[in-house]
Amino acid sequence: MSLEGDSRLLTDISTELRAAGCVFAEDEAELLLRTAGTRAELSDMTRRRVEGLPLEVVLGWAEFLGTRFVVEPGVFVPRRRSEFLAEQAISLASRGAVVVELCCGSAAIAATVAGAVERIEPHACDIDPNCVRCARRNLADLGGTVHQGDLYEPLPGELRGRVELLLGNAPYVPTGEISSMPLEAREHEPPVALDGGADGLDVHRAVAAEAQEWLAPGGRLLLETSERQAERSAAICAEHGMDVRVARHEESDATVIVATASGP
Repeated sequence: MSLEGDSRLLTDISTELRAAGCVFAEDEAELLLRTAGTRAELSDMTRRRVEGLPLEVVLGWAEFLGTRFVVEPGVFVPRRRSEFLAEQAISLASRGAVVVELCCGSAAIAATVAGAVERIEPHACDIDPNCVRCARRNLADLGGTVHQGDLYEPLPGELRGRVELLLGNAPYVPTGEISSMPLEAREHEPPVALDGGADGLDVHRAVAAEAQEWLAPGGRLLLETSERQAERSAAICAEHGMDVRVARHEESDATVIVATASGP
């Protein structure tokens, strides 16, 4: 019997979540009731959420541009602001393109692009084995390949010079600011997915340094960053010979660097 629609349970769970500090307690309670198969499962899911696990990990999925993607424990939860990066990629991708997502986490971005553009060749990579396992689940039905390793290291050499879109929601939080992030991110998401070094841009430097070796002539590197870091992120890409523009979406507070590789 479905638990959804049980007003008494909804009130009880909402009250418990609100007491634990969940701002959208009633919305979360509705999702828990809709997802749980039994009262025992609902109780366990509520307990895990009260203990601070991200809602998406408790549910086992996150919604990203209208599609649900698997999110497993220990995997970076895709943010709504990253939908802007995916939208930019979809607008730039051509039929049959090679698309690579670095630092992929759940690979929600690569999977979204693969679902929206015909016959692309999607690849994703991450250093964390938990992320690789999760990404493979999300790309399994889309013809995607997931590689385990640090940035470009695990990519097959045959992709060198063929990538049309290189996508990255690489970590860009300065080390000193991680302590001010929400508790659920600090304690339940991998530090490697958050920590971008002293100024937050260490991984951006590493990505930009090799990007043109992998991009096809005129291919593009798309990097998510913050509004205050955008100028420096853009300069890093420009230092490596790419033409750069900054795309901004105010409503979602999303900023994406779009860097175009030079010709042959």
